[in-house]
Amino acid sequence: MATLDVYNLSGDVTGSIEIDTDKLPSINKQLLHDVVVMYQNNLRQGSAKTKTRGEVAGSRRKMYRQKGTGNARAGHRTSGVRRGGGHIFAKAPRNFYYRLPAKAVRKATRMAIASKILDNEIVVVDGLSLEAPRTKEITGLLSNLDLCGKSALITTAENNTNVYKSARNIQRVDVSTLDNLNALSVLKVDALVMTREAVEALNAKLNA
Repeated sequence: MATLDVYNLSGDVTGSIEIDTDKLPSINKQLLHDVVVMYQNNLRQGSAKTKTRGEVAGSRRKMYRQKGTGNARAGHRTSGVRRGGGHIFAKAPRNFYYRLPAKAVRKATRMAIASKILDNEIVVVDGLSLEAPRTKEITGLLSNLDLCGKSALITTAENNTNVYKSARNIQRVDVSTLDNLNALSVLKVDALVMTREAVEALNAKLNA
């Protein structure tokens, strides 16, 4: 079990909460790497394109006769060995998307959360329920938690439109629900900021 301090919006410790780390998987760096690479590959546009010698505009006529000029023999000007010619192995648009087994992806997400706990990079907040979108509230919270200038992922138990709208204009700060967390989103930030309700929901999932 890991005991984490619970902070209010002013940055004061108001209590503690436990996470059943015994139910979290031990960290497998190879699996984490594989899943992160999968997510990064799936973000690629795959739109890189260069022209082959058959796609470059230009005459296909032989530039000059084969013999008698003193020059090296040459074909047409779109050849890949000439300036302005086509690429020998041209790039073509491709789809980089692939998926690893869902069980492995879920396990990697829990490993990422476990790594944040081990590295003391998880912060639990109580009372993060805004009546209206106010960016000032979120910036104030991050300042009170000494997270200004750091990347952070605010995690809620359920969709919270007001929290999302309040944080979307802050650089390096993202908002996600617990169900939408993945290994890449957790590992790439400096701090994982979770609401008390999100931690309780995580414990419920671990003990299910």
